[in-house]
Formats: sequence, C-alpha cells, structure tokens
Amino acid sequence: MSEAYKQAGVDIDAGNETVERIRAHVKRTYRPEVLGDIGGFGGAFALGKYENPVLVSATDGVGTKLKLAFATDLHDSIGIDCVAMCVNDLVVQGAEPLFFLDYLATGKLQPAQAEAVVKGIADGCVDAGCSLIGGETAEMPGMYAKGEYDIAGFCVGVVERDQLIDGSAIEPGDVLIGLASNGLHSNGFSLARHVLFADGMNLELAKELLTPTKIYVKTLLTLMREFTIKGAAHITGGGLVENVPRMLAEGLTAEIDADTWDVPEIFGRIQHFGNVSDEDMFRTFNMGIGMVICVPKEQAAEVMIRASELGETVDRIGEIVSGTEKFRWKGEKSE
Repeated sequence: MSEAYKQAGVDIDAGNETVERIRAHVKRTYRPEVLGDIGGFGGAFALGKYENPVLVSATDGVGTKLKLAFATDLHDSIGIDCVAMCVNDLVVQGAEPLFFLDYLATGKLQPAQAEAVVKGIADGCVDAGCSLIGGETAEMPGMYAKGEYDIAGFCVGVVERDQLIDGSAIEPGDVLIGLASNGLHSNGFSLARHVLFADGMNLELAKELLTPTKIYVKTLLTLMREFTIKGAAHITGGGLVENVPRMLAEGLTAEIDADTWDVPEIFGRIQHFGNVSDEDMFRTFNMGIGMVICVPKEQAAEVMIRASELGETVDRIGEIVSGTEKFRWKGEKSE
C-alpha cells in the first residue's frame, strides 16, 4: 500500500477491509436481474420484460439525524433511513424500486462503523425489495469531525407508463387515507435536537429517536395492484401541508381533518418544550402520518381494511374538494 497516502490520512487497506466486510450484506439484497458482483466500476442490472417502461429515480440523505448516531455510536439503522427516504419517493409514483447505490464519506474510514452503516442500507433494500448494486466509500481527511460521516442514497425504479401515478385522475370526492409513521422518520431533527437536547444529550431518548424511517413500498405496491390509487404523497420535510398538494392538479384542494388520527407523544413533547406553533409543527414534522394515498370514495373502506391487514395503522384523514388553494384544514375558511 502507499505509505505516503496513509500518512496523508487515507488508508487503502482500511478501504479493502471495508469492501470485504460489506460484501455479504450487499449480496443478500441481490435480485435475479443483478449482473456481476461487488467491486466493479459500475453496477449492472438487466431491466427485464416490460412493455412500455418508465424509469423513476430519486436521491436523498438522512440529514442531522446522523448526529444522534454519532452521539450514541449506533450506526446499524441509519442506513435504513437513507433507503427509506429514496424508495418511499419512488413508490408514490407507482414505481417498484429496482436498485440502489450509496455514498458514504468520512474523514477517517473505520471498517466496523462503515459495515454497520452498509448493513442498515442492505436491511432497507431487503425491506423495499431492491438490490444494492454499488456505491462509493470516500475517505477525506480534514473534511469531517472524528468519527463522523455523511451518507446519501440513489435509487432507480420502474413502472409501466400506463400505470404511472401522477395525480391526474384525482377529482373532488376522492378520499385521503393516512398511513401512520413510526416517529420523526428523517425530518425535523435540527429542531428536535435543539429542543430536546438543549440541556445535554439524553442517550435513551436519542436511541428512541433513531427508530428508522418506515418503508411503505410493499404495502403500496400491493394496494396499487388491488385498488385504484389515484395519488400518493410521502410526508417528509414540509409535512402534510406542503407534501399532499404535490399530487394535486390546479382547482383541487386537500381538506384534512387533524382530529382523525392520534399524534404521537414525541411531537407534543417537542412542541411543548420548544414552544413551537401548530403551524411550524405541521410544516416541519410528519406529525404521525408518514404516507398519504388518494382513493375513490367507494374503495376507501376496503383499502383501509387491506392496509391494516398489511400491518399499517390507517386513518381516513380527509378528502379532495374543489378550490383554489391546494391545502386547508377542515373548518378553515376558503381563501
């Protein structure tokens, strides 16, 4: 190996050890369409038989939730967040996630830490049904604090053109169904950390907040096969207020009733101790709803039953009405 490079802060042997550590995690994600093996210059994936395929892509990271992983030295779930943030964005468009690539950058590569991160990425890929076919591990001395890193993910999915979900079929009278989140997911952590850890790090609370973002892929793909899903929204930064309107055409309003679901206690704690307004809470956090789907009124009850059978906690949270504003709370006057 290059001693000069090692003295400059880059350890090639640590990189090689990391590749060997992650090899088994990567291979357990492989679908039959994957060609080749880990270690090539690029990942190869045979698209398979589609009549009129549309490729859908997404990229995202985890944000300052990483600070809690650093504080607790727990790194085996943060990769799930990275996958979830990407695949949940794909599936709302009707796309099945096919393959995933990751980017892990750190100041000094620690093979055991990197393995834990990639294990989480592999766990997320297995949950989403996609293959981890490649990635990049970058060791960049001086760029990150000791023990810290950043990760990003890139995912590609596919959907037949005539099954692409773009919200164009949504009309007044359609019902909005919310699928529960399992916590903050991967948004709002800068505010949450500022409020909850103002007096110092609480490791038990930090561990609780590291619960990984819920992956909705298998549930939504099943519902899309069995029912008419006209639109869907992954509730990330901006909350319900900004994400639900993204599926709506002009002239349609999402009318949401905030009394129809139970907001998890953690959000109330943040609001109370941070003296945060309702408006800011609903524009920063998911507030207990991680995914919203839009369905015809006549199918709503059956969709909710089926989603429950698939393990989701579901609520009928609103409906589509005619209007000039894209979003309003039930009881709120129209503009």
